[in-house]
Amino acid sequence: QTGIADATEELLDLVLPRGAFQNEYGRLCFPRALVEDVLAGAASEYQVYARGSRAGKDDIHCKNNSVYFSNSGTAVTTFDAKSKTYRPSTLQDIYDFTRLVDKLDNIHMLGDTVLATDVPNDYEHDVNMLYAILAASEKPACVTFRNRNNIPPAIRLFDLASGGEGTFLKKPSVIFGGCPIVSPLRFGRENLEILIDASKMGLTSDIAVAPQSGATAPALLAGLLAQVVAETLACLAVVNLIKPGCPMTFAAWPFITDLRTGSFSGGGGEQALIAAAAIQMGNFYNLPTSVGCGMTDAKIPDAQYGYEKALSYTLAAHAGANRLCEFGGMMGSLMGCSFESMVIDNEAIGMIARSLRGIEVSDDTLSVDVIHSSAIDPGHFLGNSQTLAHMESEYVYPTLMDRTPTDQWEKEGSQDLFSRSRETVDEILSSHYPNFFGDSVDA
Repeated sequence: QTGIADATEELLDLVLPRGAFQNEYGRLCFPRALVEDVLAGAASEYQVYARGSRAGKDDIHCKNNSVYFSNSGTAVTTFDAKSKTYRPSTLQDIYDFTRLVDKLDNIHMLGDTVLATDVPNDYEHDVNMLYAILAASEKPACVTFRNRNNIPPAIRLFDLASGGEGTFLKKPSVIFGGCPIVSPLRFGRENLEILIDASKMGLTSDIAVAPQSGATAPALLAGLLAQVVAETLACLAVVNLIKPGCPMTFAAWPFITDLRTGSFSGGGGEQALIAAAAIQMGNFYNLPTSVGCGMTDAKIPDAQYGYEKALSYTLAAHAGANRLCEFGGMMGSLMGCSFESMVIDNEAIGMIARSLRGIEVSDDTLSVDVIHSSAIDPGHFLGNSQTLAHMESEYVYPTLMDRTPTDQWEKEGSQDLFSRSRETVDEILSSHYPNFFGDSVDA
């Protein structure tokens, strides 16, 4: 009935012969039966491959109940810990954030966390951004492009990082981000063109459709959800009409507006709720999902930061998102990113991951015999062989979160979480300078 506006002639030539049509307003429509056929044949999973020494063990396989944590965001500012102010993000920051994440085990996937504001040219930005990320880590990645013309040189760069010509398309180590929708219900040319080219090559796209409640979508959460699902399914139809079965993430990322100001607010309870609902819709359609979460409005890692982040990524993880994005290091309603926050978030999601494992219940784990013997003598379980055998597997032990007695904490300098995270950042960034391209490729 409503359709999507601003379809390009290129897109119309691709999808009109396959069952889509234009309504009386010239908007592109996908009939219900066509969408049902698309859903029946759409990819329900995809893989993104790690490179080099990480190959095999650190691959991402988005399917069913698999949950991965992925940093992303393209924040335009970076938090300076010494001055506690925000400065414009740079290309150096992209490399530094990536080499930091390379050492953070709970963050499984890379992204262009900040924007290189010091490289304004689109081509130079995309190529240098990719080089910085690929040089700093061999983890799988999701990146965004500014222009479709930058994809062929990017593929050549991916090949160099993956082992030679043609290797990237055989085992893609990168998926493509970017939103081809301008809400409400319009296509955006640049990202639509990138989606078309990626789909023709069979590459996975993570489309991040992000209508904003009360601004570019209804204020009521049910209406917001209905719109973002429609916009996301339209993208799914585009991908599958171009190349049936080409993987696409159901990346419905509905955002919340503080209607008092009109500004985006990523930290409220409504954001956590609507993100979880969007994930449930993707799971309903049996599609791989991603979602933006942990998008605190706090400007520093304080109490507001902690509860806003914890609420949203706990709900998102337990709703069954395959990839949780935007959370890592992000502050200030996605406008800024912090090295210290990245380290804090890495530890927090380790605890979230433990909660996802749940509690194993069996005759052995119920421990009836252990309870009987320990209750009689010696009256505690501290030295029990079962305790010693499972103390590492059953529990997660944080390195940043403080569990020391108060007197010991005072004797050791009364450090807060931010200070401890700063020490970890300094330790990693002062010693970890990877270049996974190698000197021969650079030459």
